Amino acid sequence: MTTTQTWVITGASGGLGLALVKQALAAGHTVVATTRGTTLPITDPRLTVLQLDPANKAACHRTVEEIARTTGRLDVLVNNAGYGLVGAIEEATENEARAIIDVDLLGPLRLTQAALPVMRAQGAGDIVQISSVGGVGAMAFLGLYNAAKWGLEGFSEALAAEVAPMGIRVTLAEIGAMDTQWATAGMQFSQPLSEYDKVRSKALGTSEVPWPSEPGATGGGTSPDTIAEMIVHHLARQDSRPLRLVIGDDAAAQIATVLDLRQQDYATQPGFQA
Repeated sequence: MTTTQTWVITGASGGLGLALVKQALAAGHTVVATTRGTTLPITDPRLTVLQLDPANKAACHRTVEEIARTTGRLDVLVNNAGYGLVGAIEEATENEARAIIDVDLLGPLRLTQAALPVMRAQGAGDIVQISSVGGVGAMAFLGLYNAAKWGLEGFSEALAAEVAPMGIRVTLAEIGAMDTQWATAGMQFSQPLSEYDKVRSKALGTSEVPWPSEPGATGGGTSPDTIAEMIVHHLARQDSRPLRLVIGDDAAAQIATVLDLRQQDYATQPGFQA
């Protein structure tokens, strides 16, 4: 029998966020979905849609406090809001760097900090950080996105050890290629420098910035509905479960390759023999 929970899902206007809203509702839960707008293409008496900018610290704390006061509890927080930035490290401006860190790293930190007192008082709760294979390895021209996800992974691993004795569980969803518009219409691009065109073409398959895409095109990969279903199923487990949930047809192979290359790099140095 499913126990009804209160879920908070950020970045719910489309893609994985919207898929998670649908899956959580289908599982019988009450959902508060946050977006930069005010509506979702779903009508359900158990769904509340709130406007939230994850870069606004005061709004993050105020929103979580209001949700807890209205619903009486907060069982699951899914930090999904975020975006990607394509650009060589030299190309990225400081404003672009600050903006993506503010949303992709500090947004989850703010909401996590706001949710913890509520979950601690309950003696239970789940925090799901939507990460990526880009939170394990790094790729040329995605360095600032990688930096945000590596930061997310770092504080979340520490968080998991800190709050486990309080009954609060943490999940890092390390997702591979996903069939959404994240890599197309949802991507931002730094102003290119021509000196990187050859490297860009080799790494990304094109030197064009922004890269060419058809209207409505997606990045291919695993369906967001499938990914959302796996996350909901993972959270329903009552037994011991991994901190890192690897999801996507290509995710495991990508992570294995990154870890193998890292081990090879360490193994070239004294004291790190495999």
